[in-house]
Amino acid sequence: MSEALHYFFMAWTDPGLIGLAAAGTFVGIYIGALPGLSVTMAVSILISFTFRWHVNEALVLIAGIYLGGVYGGSRASILLNIPGGPAQIATSLDGYPIAQRGEAGVLMGLTTLVSVIGGFISIAVLALAAPSIAEYALAFGPREYLLLAVWGLLLVGSLSGESLSKGIFAGALGILISTVGLDPLTSQPRLTFGSMSLSAGLSYVAAMIGFFGIAEILTQLHTLNAPLVKQKIGRVFPPAKMIRKHLPLTVRSSFIGVGVGALPGAGGDIAALMAYDNAKRSVKNPEVPFGKGAYEGVVAPETANNSAVPAAYIPMLTLGIPGDAVTAIIIGALYIHGLNPGPMLMIQTPHLFWFTVGSLTLANFFLLIFGMTGIRTFTKIVEIPKNILLPIILIISVVGAYSINNNPSDVYWMLGFGLLGYFLKIYRFEVGPVVLGMVLGPMIDRTYRQSMISVDNNPIDFILSFFQSYISLGILFALALTLLMQTQWWAKLRSK
Repeated sequence: MSEALHYFFMAWTDPGLIGLAAAGTFVGIYIGALPGLSVTMAVSILISFTFRWHVNEALVLIAGIYLGGVYGGSRASILLNIPGGPAQIATSLDGYPIAQRGEAGVLMGLTTLVSVIGGFISIAVLALAAPSIAEYALAFGPREYLLLAVWGLLLVGSLSGESLSKGIFAGALGILISTVGLDPLTSQPRLTFGSMSLSAGLSYVAAMIGFFGIAEILTQLHTLNAPLVKQKIGRVFPPAKMIRKHLPLTVRSSFIGVGVGALPGAGGDIAALMAYDNAKRSVKNPEVPFGKGAYEGVVAPETANNSAVPAAYIPMLTLGIPGDAVTAIIIGALYIHGLNPGPMLMIQTPHLFWFTVGSLTLANFFLLIFGMTGIRTFTKIVEIPKNILLPIILIISVVGAYSINNNPSDVYWMLGFGLLGYFLKIYRFEVGPVVLGMVLGPMIDRTYRQSMISVDNNPIDFILSFFQSYISLGILFALALTLLMQTQWWAKLRSK
């Protein structure tokens, strides 16, 4: 135990490692705040500079950028209505209306605090229960992931606004867009119309920037002369009463983030959406309706996506399986430094596990420090006159879309999606379900085909296979409960 504590505090006692953790967290926050600049891209670029570094230096810097980048996406969602990543789609639904009320300062302070709490809960689970959770994650097969993706698709009901039918249409549109490109199993072109540029598919990040950024610019053109909203920035640290009120939801969302984040390939995107859906169904009588500026609609997804970060390390360190795209890059970094992620890593180099836990804890402390500083400066963004702010957002959106693949066609698609999103908004369609369909579509496509192949394409055996696993039965029960909670009967029962 004393040896584990020694390695845990190694990053805390070395000034160089402390500096790297601080720098990584600071840079990560501001990279995450810029639309189109993903954490995955930042970490992948960073790896090329760490070849000659000691593995501890590389890991502590990556931990800071990873945690900071996931958190930083909330700022663009709240202030500009442009999600920093798919995990912030739900955040923008309520965060932006709150900013329009002039309460961006206290909201960003609350977001920082709940993100840090979620991170600490997830780190504690990583330290205490990593092997057990890894075994649970390893039990997931294609059928379980298919059910998980379908469950995520049911969250369209939470993102649909006033009309469920319009939300279903938007989600189906997103799934259709996600099928463009080469078939994941046979490599046959689908909906490419002979275009080579479409063979790689359409980037959901470019679509997200278009649907939220460009569409918002076009919408705001109608209100160029509207009076500016002055932000109420007295104290950025949220009042104790507000913290106590949202603490149960924060803890609940943290465990949702841990449970989903520990699943290989799931990540914080699905965790944030599930936490938002859970909050919408469990919070009774919010002061403001969800989608109109409810604080609970920001607390839940922001807690879950940050708690999913340490949880993504669980399958990586214990099984050698990436929890998401970033941990896949980290596995490559470990191989570069002569380490083999997987079960033997915990046996042969246990110090590396405890050093990683300590690095994440240190980065989470810096997240609290840097998250609380700069809020006053950030909130001034909303007070910039629109004739100045909108061109800046357009430039950031273009740069963000181009930086995904350094491909001009991504910019054209972003502008096209922005125009489509503008017309969808005119006719009161929510654009969140479209992006949700694009994110979940490839997972549904791949896992459905894999599940069918495993039963020789027999539909009866395919259906029966879902009742042969306790995990599948558990997810099926959750699916049925989610469907039940979307019925009018449930709404009447709850009102009584």
